[in-house]
Amino acid sequence: MNISSNYPFLSMPFSFLVMGVSGSGKSHIGRQLAAETGAIFIDADDYHSPENVAKMARGEPLTDMDRESWLQTLSELYREHQARKVSLVIGCSALKRHYRDVLRQGAPNLHILYLHGSREVLLDRLNTRGSHFFSGEHMLNSQLNTLELPGKDEAIQCSIESTPKEIIHDFLHELSRKLAEK
Repeated sequence: MNISSNYPFLSMPFSFLVMGVSGSGKSHIGRQLAAETGAIFIDADDYHSPENVAKMARGEPLTDMDRESWLQTLSELYREHQARKVSLVIGCSALKRHYRDVLRQGAPNLHILYLHGSREVLLDRLNTRGSHFFSGEHMLNSQLNTLELPGKDEAIQCSIESTPKEIIHDFLHELSRKLAEK
């Protein structure tokens, strides 16, 4: 059965952002959400400059200035996919409201899934994921300190302790409910 029959809004091109700190499962959930809904998935990490990747690999947090061109690139990807009428899911930390606002410039109707979990679960995930350029307790602490929690009006929040299937179902169900209220 086609999932869009359960969620009619999926029959139109859409833009989703899967956000959260490193280790929350943005890429894993984003890929599954895109596969389930017939969208394209982009991992925002793939669009960092070599300088940003090197900086993070050294354990140095990125500044807002480091992120600016990266966020503009992601916003443009949303804009390009919308112009082509292609649905897009991007997995991106989007820790600050300003960052999410930049992304919305390319996708004014951006729907956000915020993945949240305890520091302990996040750190455990980071410590077991292997050779990713982002690692370490210091970097996680930096992201948690930077995180500006999205409000319920901005994002649908799901716990990373749920299964991926449950997270996707809960997100789509809640999004459907919110859209029906408009």
